[in-house]
Amino acid sequence: MNKEKYTAHEQYKEESDFLRGRISSFLQDPLASHFPAAEEFLLKFHGVTQQDDRDIRQLRKKAGKDRDWSFMVRLRLPGGCLSPHQWLAIDEMADRLGNGTLKLTTRQSIQLHGVIKTDLKKTMQELHERSLTCIAASGDAVRNVMAATNPDAPELSREIMEQARNLSRKLEPHTHAYHEIWLDRKRVYTGGDEEPLYGAGYLPRKFKIAFALPPVNDVDVYAQDLAFVAIEDKGSIVGYDILAGGGQGYAYGNAASYPRLADTIGFCTPPQTEEVARQVLLIHKEYSTRCNRKTSRLRYTMAERGAEWFIRELKNRLTFPLGAARPFTLASNSEAPDSPARLTIFVDGGRVRDTEGQRMKTGLRELAKVHRGNFFITGNQNLTLQGIAPETLSPIKEIIAAYNLLPASSGLRRHSSACTSLPWCPQALADSERSLPGLVTELEKHLLALGLQDEPITLRMTGCPNGCTRPFLAEIAFVGRAPGKYNIWIGGSRAGDRLAFIYRETVPASELVEAVKPLFTRFSQERLPGESFGDWARRTFLSKG
Repeated sequence: MNKEKYTAHEQYKEESDFLRGRISSFLQDPLASHFPAAEEFLLKFHGVTQQDDRDIRQLRKKAGKDRDWSFMVRLRLPGGCLSPHQWLAIDEMADRLGNGTLKLTTRQSIQLHGVIKTDLKKTMQELHERSLTCIAASGDAVRNVMAATNPDAPELSREIMEQARNLSRKLEPHTHAYHEIWLDRKRVYTGGDEEPLYGAGYLPRKFKIAFALPPVNDVDVYAQDLAFVAIEDKGSIVGYDILAGGGQGYAYGNAASYPRLADTIGFCTPPQTEEVARQVLLIHKEYSTRCNRKTSRLRYTMAERGAEWFIRELKNRLTFPLGAARPFTLASNSEAPDSPARLTIFVDGGRVRDTEGQRMKTGLRELAKVHRGNFFITGNQNLTLQGIAPETLSPIKEIIAAYNLLPASSGLRRHSSACTSLPWCPQALADSERSLPGLVTELEKHLLALGLQDEPITLRMTGCPNGCTRPFLAEIAFVGRAPGKYNIWIGGSRAGDRLAFIYRETVPASELVEAVKPLFTRFSQERLPGESFGDWARRTFLSKG
């Protein structure tokens, strides 16, 4: 590949001295309100994203003021699992060092928003003191490794969780830059041996991995660069089906970019997952383009060269034979049902805050003081209490009632999710998290009149086509197209194994509800027995050609 055509981001990585760049210099400079382009990009590898309040950007510019700079800090939480003690620490840090809220993400992570530059290093150090890290939570490396759990198989769920944690550790960048910049460690590595897996250029783009235990699929395995789907036999995990080449985001006006479902590649045993992951990552590293970041994901390489080529390439690299894929069934990409030892709390838009009607942040803090198991962030940005002890069940229910943590809500709301979008995300074209709750409230009125208030319709909203909530797998999605305007997608499946299609384009925000209401009306009248909204939409709009 001709390096002369490499993007500026490739140059940033190659010249960064393994992600060090000039981050420390700008961090210590009291006159620097923010980081320049190269360091802004490198910060992402450290789990830090530079942001500003876009609601007031133009007002500040007219007043001759600099942007209202702040930083988002994203945790690397394999499988979304953390202890109540860690939750309490992050909750307190959000009040003292952030904007007082927490954002649960669709990659089972937590974001702290509103951290100012002078508090950035302190934030990273305090997270480290609590056995938490942000390394490679963003950037061109393996991102947070996801894992779905199944309450009907707790032992197998624990096995998958441990597998995800181990793989996450093995595929973290080896650079000591994180420890030097944030934790004041002395330099250990010098020369090219610092990154034996990634090298100085790291990956062409990010790389996403997930584990699933059927029938639960709240990690959306078909949207991942690489996914391992557990195959169970007689109460044991005998191995994993391997899926590769999925992804959600694309760019408007660029026909070469598009969402894509992962292909089924083969089967491997549990001890073989690390080697499979390493070799798939290396194929991405060696063959995906570095000349255009819009098309530098593994899915485009696979689409261009074909799944058969990919399988041959992978087989040639492995030291063991790749097995034939085995059948599995995915029932839903929503959370698994609750059980006596497991309870999921829906978090509207993933934003943990106190409001007039629901003191979510305070309530979760009180739960963390009582709960003896783990907190588990789901792939739909909700929070699950795992391992509820029988003696704590009664106080947990009392706290939930006192803070209204489980209010009566529609199936649509319980299956909705939204990205952060405006005012913080620099990529956002339109609102998402701030708009979705109100939109759902309006749609709930219509669903109630139709008798569909309990129908589990998956609704996802994003402020741009990058697809952070994986909207193109949803039964219905609102995707930001321009300021205040959205494309409406419909027809995804409840299992998360089918792409949706565009129903209407460039719909003003004020018209979204009226655009969707007729669909729900027709669905109530025309659906077949047991038919989901996504299946009805596909049958109605795509099967007549």
